[in-house]
Amino acid sequence: MASSSGNSNSSSSSQLQNSGSEEDLHQQNMMDQRKRKRKESNRESARRSRMRKQQHLDELVAQVAQLSKDNNQILNSINFTTHHYLNIQAENSVLRAQMMELSQRLDYLNQILSYLNTMSASELVYETDQCFETSTCDHGFTNPFNLPYLNQPIMASPDMF
Repeated sequence: MASSSGNSNSSSSSQLQNSGSEEDLHQQNMMDQRKRKRKESNRESARRSRMRKQQHLDELVAQVAQLSKDNNQILNSINFTTHHYLNIQAENSVLRAQMMELSQRLDYLNQILSYLNTMSASELVYETDQCFETSTCDHGFTNPFNLPYLNQPIMASPDMF
């Protein structure tokens, strides 16, 4: 009996070992399955991350293209405005020069009128007659119609320019 009880002890211990190894095998399978699931989940997460990264990169590339287009439009606008400004500035310089010339002419003509208005009528007639006779005039006027009562000051108006 001792031998049979020894056999039974040995068979029960082998059953415990078998059931232990089956349980270990089952736990190993569960751990392998979890590892596979985790790996698959990590792969999927990495794939989604790459897709988000690619989408973000595509958005940045599109934004760069749009900003480059906007920048070119702004540069064209600046170039056009600068060109227009330079043309206006040149035209303004011409108009200022013309205004200076016309102002000088107006001053000169007003000086002439002032000189004619200060002379008496007899001096004017005498000098104009003398100018026709000798062809030398000290005042430079050869028009006999420049009588003092006909002379009026010349006024500049904005319409002149």
